[in-house]
Amino acid sequence: MTCELANHEVESKYRVDNLRELITALAQRQVLLSEPSVQDDQAYAPAGWSYGMSKIGVPFARLRIQEGRHLFTVKKPIDHEMACLEHECVIFGRDAMHAALGAMGWVPTVRIVRQRRTGDWDGAAVCVDVVDGLGAFVEVELVVSSQHSGEQVQDELDAMIRSLRSMPIQCGIRVGLTGPSSLGTDLGRISSDWASSSGVRC
Repeated sequence: MTCELANHEVESKYRVDNLRELITALAQRQVLLSEPSVQDDQAYAPAGWSYGMSKIGVPFARLRIQEGRHLFTVKKPIDHEMACLEHECVIFGRDAMHAALGAMGWVPTVRIVRQRRTGDWDGAAVCVDVVDGLGAFVEVELVVSSQHSGEQVQDELDAMIRSLRSMPIQCGIRVGLTGPSSLGTDLGRISSDWASSSGVRC
């Protein structure tokens, strides 16, 4: 496998009411999105963790299939659930990694299949997702050093999204700062379809 060093990744996510308006608003900010790519994610959590418990300091894992590659990711929320230390590897034996996670005491939580388009907005990564069974979402994320405040960076990302004039976004869903979000609730509801960002959602 090939691995990357840990990054401090901060992100902010929103549900989207009107996907076409969002894409138009992003284009007006010179954000050019890629063609859609399918991501099939299986999330894992420690066996003793369940939805409703704190995620701070708890490592979560994800196995992702994208464009024929298998990616293994571990995220550990630091400031809050949307500001994480992240490690990621390309793996060649997905079934073996799944078995290894089980042997280490991690259990599958939720499976998410999405079509994702990505772009760059003033140095921040933008992801526009259409998630099977849940609808459309947008997230912005930034990788920063551990010296940065996760909440301060997320406030800056939040301001970027809210600057879009058309605002085709359900503003009440500011994941990770104001308690349980309806996105997290939706992910919990579909956990029975698998075997969360988290578990791991991004």
